[in-house]
Amino acid sequence: MEVIIRPNADAGCVLGAKVIAKLVREKPDAVLGLATGRTPLRLYQELIRMHRDEGLDFRHVTTFNLDEYVGLPATHDQSYRYFMRENLFNHINIDQSRTHVPDGTAPDLHAECRAYEKRIVAAGGIDLQLLGLGRNGHIGFNEPSGSLYSRTWIKILSEQTLRDNSDVFGSLAAMPRHAITMGIGTILEARRCLLLAFGPAKTRAVERMIEGPLAAICPASALQLHPRATVIVDESSASGLQYADHYRWIDANKLAWQRYD
Repeated sequence: MEVIIRPNADAGCVLGAKVIAKLVREKPDAVLGLATGRTPLRLYQELIRMHRDEGLDFRHVTTFNLDEYVGLPATHDQSYRYFMRENLFNHINIDQSRTHVPDGTAPDLHAECRAYEKRIVAAGGIDLQLLGLGRNGHIGFNEPSGSLYSRTWIKILSEQTLRDNSDVFGSLAAMPRHAITMGIGTILEARRCLLLAFGPAKTRAVERMIEGPLAAICPASALQLHPRATVIVDESSASGLQYADHYRWIDANKLAWQRYD
């Protein structure tokens, strides 16, 4: 696991955008796995700036989002399809027919989950999967104690996740209780994973993900198995890492071709 520590969330997101931009420039028809929530917002803003100011071209890019709430139509202002349109897709030159988000209103949710997996395979697999990290260690909506080999499926959201996300819905009662999410097994099939985690609330989850045991109680620890996982954290979220100085040493001594900034 490649661990990169940056001074703050802004610097971490800018670096993450550079990682994605490098891939898109090298492979214009890249398949990107995308995430939603507060964490990647600054990264998306930087990608929009790169498109506007540097000509970063998304015409041939295909995207697959990690998850979607069950029961929310794409027009709902808290749906993840809406989030992606407002915060990225409407501001770059991507072909929106090549953007994929699970359909949380599908009449047969099980069939939608199976079809989503098939669409990923048909696109050639995901080149880079962007991830956030829940305070309880979840990635996507794969909550603690779930299978580390799971596929795209319908998951029950934990109480912690409901509390963490309920503010944007106005109340806990308004929060959907279920979501379609890529499974851990699906995520690990991406050729590269890029996870961002910032702030003191993520300190414990970051420590367990990177230095703790591989365990279903911390779903993100499954990234220890991935051959090319990059984790970008800030100083506060890295404060619980026993080997933080080692990660800084590795980062400082990379060869020029290994660097992103």
